[in-house]
Amino acid sequence: MAQPSVKLYALSTCGHCRNAKRLLDECSVVYEVVHVDLTAGEERQAILDELRHVNPSTSFPTIVIGDTIIVGYKENEIKEALGL
Repeated sequence: MAQPSVKLYALSTCGHCRNAKRLLDECSVVYEVVHVDLTAGEERQAILDELRHVNPSTSFPTIVIGDTIIVGYKENEIKEALGL
């Protein structure tokens, strides 16, 4: 079974975001990470608009796994969405 696409919206200074990245790495998941706080100007605005579409509160981490959206570091939910 193919792995669903995974995108992590994170802040570079966020402990929960680091935990989410570590879990994805430990599970050998291929994912895209966007550190929102390291962007600026139009790029940041575009990313925040994209994030608001899946998580209107724009809180971190926000993880999009296929069609599943997980807000916060919820290890069991992340593993379940990944089929682990």
